[in-house]
Amino acid sequence: MKRRRISHLAPGGGRSVAALLEEYRKAGVLGAGDLAKAAEIYREMLRRRATVFLGLSGPLVASGLRSIFAEMIRRGHVSAVVTNGGNMVHDMIEAFGGRHYVGSFRGDDRALMREGMGRMGNALTRHADLEAFEKRVGRILASIPEDKRRNLSPRELFQEIGARIKDERSILRVAYEKGVPIFSPAVVDSALGLELYLFSQGETLVLNAIKDMRELAEIVMGAESSGAIILGGGVPKHYILGAHTLRGGIDYGFQITMDREEAGSLSGARLEEGRSWGKAKAGSRLATVIGDVTVLFPLLFYGMEDAP
Repeated sequence: MKRRRISHLAPGGGRSVAALLEEYRKAGVLGAGDLAKAAEIYREMLRRRATVFLGLSGPLVASGLRSIFAEMIRRGHVSAVVTNGGNMVHDMIEAFGGRHYVGSFRGDDRALMREGMGRMGNALTRHADLEAFEKRVGRILASIPEDKRRNLSPRELFQEIGARIKDERSILRVAYEKGVPIFSPAVVDSALGLELYLFSQGETLVLNAIKDMRELAEIVMGAESSGAIILGGGVPKHYILGAHTLRGGIDYGFQITMDREEAGSLSGARLEEGRSWGKAKAGSRLATVIGDVTVLFPLLFYGMEDAP
């Protein structure tokens, strides 16, 4: 069998991110090869104008990727977003004037509590900013007509919130302006979910998740070609891939995760495993990259920007 030789990275060969990714492709091994393959898939999805679903798990917005996700939506890189509730909470915290701060994985959490700070890994949020978020969300919910609140899907809720946000850097605002739906099947498992519960104790509010499943299914079934960018895993990953069993799976996809497949969890499962369930087509182009999303995904995004 003829084997391709490893091409060693050329000094000075990475004068742009796209050039660096091309050097990774030439080398073709270990994580560099996987990242280069993901870049090729990303580029092909854009070139073929595939219907692309972006899955977000973990505190990615709080960790500094907020503007990149908003820009992806603005540029038409994605057709729909599926996220945990927390990422949209942190988008709203910033939109309402709050900020996130650099902490430490080895920080003194009791001291942070006394200081009024909450920790997510080494990212921090002020309790006061969260309280401001809670008050603002309450006012937004009250401003939604009661007849709408009787049968509101999570996607419609985010649309209503996005329409009321003025911050042009906000993911929710840009998604509203561009007509890109944001789905969050586990939204109640977040600070926003707690606010929804508290509001519902005195006011009309009924969330209908089935409406979102119907809308997601229509987007999936209407796609000529379909792709997925999955950052992390969890519920967003399965919501995207599970819906694609309706059309025999995605055509393209890549994921970046720190989880491992040995535990048998969905988050750590390689995308190739999805072929056995009809979540990915037999001939689909897939890549699984093991690593830190906050390090690796900006390289892919900037690589699309630098590409000739």
